[in-house]
Amino acid sequence: MWLCGAFSSTMASRLVPKVNSKQGGSPCKEKHVVLLSPVGKIEISGCETGLHEIKLPKMSMLPSGAESSVACEVCEGAEEMTEPLQQCTAWLRAYFCEPATTGTLPVPAFHHPLLQRDSFTRQVLWTLLNDVKFGEAVSYKQLADLAGNSRAARAVGGAMRSNPIPIIIPCHRVIRSSGDTGSYGGGHLLKEWLLSHEKLQKEKLAP
Repeated sequence: MWLCGAFSSTMASRLVPKVNSKQGGSPCKEKHVVLLSPVGKIEISGCETGLHEIKLPKMSMLPSGAESSVACEVCEGAEEMTEPLQQCTAWLRAYFCEPATTGTLPVPAFHHPLLQRDSFTRQVLWTLLNDVKFGEAVSYKQLADLAGNSRAARAVGGAMRSNPIPIIIPCHRVIRSSGDTGSYGGGHLLKEWLLSHEKLQKEKLAP
């Protein structure tokens, strides 16, 4: 169960998504949906206010051939999707199948305690969401610089591990300064697949 909290209007004004709150700390009615994607089943939770969490599948092998072109479709929970869940599944479908259209779709509101507290972790995640685009990659140190603290590369790593909304908040685009992909909540293979997917799609879209 999630409790609603306050959010800084100053920070909110520069963000694409919203971090919604309700007065009085009323409890959320959490809903769940499962999206079948080219990388497996993605579990998404949220309420009428916003997304709570995206849980990625653990990949034991990279998808190939027919598997990698699987159409994204909701396989569980379609009958009770809230607006944020509808927006999330639409955005993820576009990410996997028609990435050129993601920029035309609304980013769903977020409703997770980590994204409501004023902290360096939240600042890092907002910076990543707003400044590191599809097909790009940054090092932990570069993201620390972008977030306003060049000596906080280790804290950036902690923020990536804490990210409750992966893919939409693209922690897979943060790699080591050496060029190694580094760790990822969904596993090394999934991180490699996402980076390769974006590189290939970006090349297709290039004039």
